[in-house]
Amino acid sequence: MGAKPGQSRKSGRQRLALVIFAALFVILFAGFAIAQGVGQPSVPSGDVAIVHNVPDEIGSVSEADFKRAVVQQVASGGLKKAPEPGSKKDEEIKKAALGEILDAIWIQGEAEELGIEVTSKQIDTELAQIKKQNFKTAAAYAEFLEKSHFTKEDVLARVKLQLLSTQIQETINASAPPPSSSEISDYYDASKAEQFTTAATRDIRLLVNKDKTKLEAGKALLEKDDSPANWKKVAAKYSIDPTTKTKGGLQAGISEEALKEPIKAAVFDSATGVVVGPVSYEGSSYVIEVVKLNPEKVQTLAEVRSQISTQLAQQTQQEFFAEFVAGYQSKWTSRTFCAADFTTERCANYVGSGHPASAPPACYEADPKGGTPTECPAPVAQSTPAVPGSTTLLKPQGERLAQRPRPEGLKEGAASELTLPGGAAPGAAEAPPTGE
Repeated sequence: MGAKPGQSRKSGRQRLALVIFAALFVILFAGFAIAQGVGQPSVPSGDVAIVHNVPDEIGSVSEADFKRAVVQQVASGGLKKAPEPGSKKDEEIKKAALGEILDAIWIQGEAEELGIEVTSKQIDTELAQIKKQNFKTAAAYAEFLEKSHFTKEDVLARVKLQLLSTQIQETINASAPPPSSSEISDYYDASKAEQFTTAATRDIRLLVNKDKTKLEAGKALLEKDDSPANWKKVAAKYSIDPTTKTKGGLQAGISEEALKEPIKAAVFDSATGVVVGPVSYEGSSYVIEVVKLNPEKVQTLAEVRSQISTQLAQQTQQEFFAEFVAGYQSKWTSRTFCAADFTTERCANYVGSGHPASAPPACYEADPKGGTPTECPAPVAQSTPAVPGSTTLLKPQGERLAQRPRPEGLKEGAASELTLPGGAAPGAAEAPPTGE
């Protein structure tokens, strides 16, 4: 007997509801599984971590490997014994130990993907050079192995990693495009005044003395005869500046920016061959004669093209490598899974609080038990740029330089005062010697 029309529609709706419920269940379960880590590869018992997409022989970190790395970290830190288990120092050492192991695996995995290899001969040659530079005798090298808890195989592995790291960086740098002619010329135009222009300077002769009467006597002799020979005699007798008195008072290449008033006017407002002074400045007096004018010199683009090209190429290479390192960190973190008691920021299954690791937990507690902490991280992370060229795979953050506030009163683009070439300079940042 056939079903009634109403019953057919009802059962159809029930089947449709079941299908929709099943689909929703799958979606909800998938979301729950992602949140709880279901589906992530498990780390085998006896291992600390596993890394995917690397050769099988290096893809897992055993507990024995980890313990040996911890011992080496304790030795390298100069500690007489391992820190108390569970202490902050203990956690730091364990994190560093796992980090070194992961570095070794990641670098070898990246090298394989890039088709980079090093030979035993290259490793032996590099190790020989390291020994020559750092160990005077075979006994000194043996002592190093003992104190660091390194085997010869450990050392060879470290040398191999260094060679691979260097070759990876060279490969990435080689992929950076060379600067174009327009980029070179644009850089030259923008930097010509600051970088490729030598300001006009003057060569002068001078006498320096605290006793103005002596300077006037010396000046009188020079006004009668200002020849280099006479300047040599007069400077030796009347000047107290040890740098110039033995050279007939000669000081070459004086730039206007390096001097202060009234010395600046005495040098740059005077004609050549005229003995001027005495000019008083900070407890001493000066007699000055301008002997030569050196005009401003601008290097041409042709003269500095190669220099600019090298500079721009290095800058581009640094940018390329910094971008590569960021991707490298992300890629290999996503391929790394750690056992529950060993997870760090370098593990794909790491779940953090979202707060800086260095911050006291009380910084984020509404009612901290130990009271309000005295220091907490700034809401916005401070920029600490790397020194150019210091970024490597082993040191992805490079050498950091903290940003500093601009000194009060310093104008934009202002240059610091310079000490004049040749020694103590009149009116420069440092006052000339005043002792007899």
